[in-house]
Amino acid sequence: MKVTVLCVGRLGSAPEASLALDWAARATLSGRPHGLGPVDILEVEARKPGKAAEADVLLDKIDDSWLIACDEHGQARSSRDFAAMIGRLRDDGVRRLVFAIGGADGLDGRVLAAARGRLAFGPQTWPHALVRAMLAEQIYRAATIMAGSPYHRD
Repeated sequence: MKVTVLCVGRLGSAPEASLALDWAARATLSGRPHGLGPVDILEVEARKPGKAAEADVLLDKIDDSWLIACDEHGQARSSRDFAAMIGRLRDDGVRRLVFAIGGADGLDGRVLAAARGRLAFGPQTWPHALVRAMLAEQIYRAATIMAGSPYHRD
C-alpha cells in the first residue's frame, strides 16, 4: 500500500522538511517487506490564498485514495492503534493511503468531507510543518510495529 503525506506549502530546506523526509525513507525501508510503501511526502501550493484554494489542489491529488485528514477535531490514536488501522487498511486491499495536512488555517470543509477518517495529534496546537515530521515518524513506527520489532511500550 502506497502512503502519501500530502501537505500544503513547501518547506524547502527547513529542518522539519529534512526530518520528515528521513522518517518517510525509514518507513519505506521498514514497511516494504510488509506491504507498506513507498511512503512519500508531496507538497502542494495553491495559486490563491485561503483554505478553499488549498482544498482545490489537495482534492486534485487524492483521486480514489483512502483519505485521512489531519485535523484538531480528529481522533488521537496510540501508536499501536495507528499501526493496527494502517494494517487493516492494507489487509482490506487499500492501494493508496493519503494523509492530508492543511496550511496554517487547517483544512477546508470539502477536504474534511472527503476524508474517511480524521487524525489528531492530541489537544495541543502544532505547527503544520512539524506535523509532517510527527506523522512520518508515526508511519515509520507503525511499519516497525507491523514488522514485529520490539516496541518499548511493551
